[in-house]
Amino acid sequence: MRGIILAGGAGTRLSPMTAVLSKQLLPVYDKPMVFYPLTTLMLAGIRDVLLISTPRDLPQFQRLLGDGGQWGLALSYAAQPEPGGIAQAYTIGADFIAGQPSCLILGDNIFYGAGLRHLLGEAAARSTGATIFAYQVTDPQRYAVVALDGDMKARSIEEKPERPASSWAVTGLYFYDAGAVDLAANLMPSARGELEITDLNRAYLQRGLLRVEPLGRGFAWLDTGTPDSLIEAAEFVRTMEKRQGFKIACPEEVAYRMGYIGSGELATLAGKVGHGPYGDYLRRLLV
Repeated sequence: MRGIILAGGAGTRLSPMTAVLSKQLLPVYDKPMVFYPLTTLMLAGIRDVLLISTPRDLPQFQRLLGDGGQWGLALSYAAQPEPGGIAQAYTIGADFIAGQPSCLILGDNIFYGAGLRHLLGEAAARSTGATIFAYQVTDPQRYAVVALDGDMKARSIEEKPERPASSWAVTGLYFYDAGAVDLAANLMPSARGELEITDLNRAYLQRGLLRVEPLGRGFAWLDTGTPDSLIEAAEFVRTMEKRQGFKIACPEEVAYRMGYIGSGELATLAGKVGHGPYGDYLRRLLV
């Protein structure tokens, strides 16, 4: 399975912080924002990842992440010259996907929960259809909203409805089978001139191939697109890490736990980080 991180956009809601820096490179407590979606893909067992960003920001992502080999990954990069919608990731990344199933994650979304790895693994193992994740919110009109029947199957999906049919928001994490590229290629741009991910999900729904996984109590979904939500995410991560003594979205640790790298590689990475709190944490993993 292939993974895509969509880290484009101008980040205008975070301006002026994003005047010279992609929002996905801003810190969320003790690590860059992009580490959070990257490690989510890693937990799903995905090691071939394409990062899509603006031509201005791609060199900075490449300096930060490299080719991914230090974490047992294969990272590649592609430019999104102008914002063209989330589903545009499947026209930009068509050659990268190369007929494989894929997972798309938005670069400003954070997922957390004790059973997350299991849910991701199940979604990645499905060979047909699409899997999306829904989360209950108090302001559903800000999101794509999925209405569910009594069996928790999708009845409809609407983008930012004035009168939401439910409080279940569609999160920025999507698993698709090999047909996603062709379906995306046939989408019509919306009124705002973009290829909407809701339209791609609706295409799967109309074919009876859309599965919805509700993220209930015990899971956290954080969108870091505004100054307030960025601070809230940092506070959440800080609280969890301080109280429980482990780090969230540490790619070195995830790579080590998943068997992508061994103890020798982890020790080398810890040495490169130095003797700050992050490096000390990596060294404790080896004890």
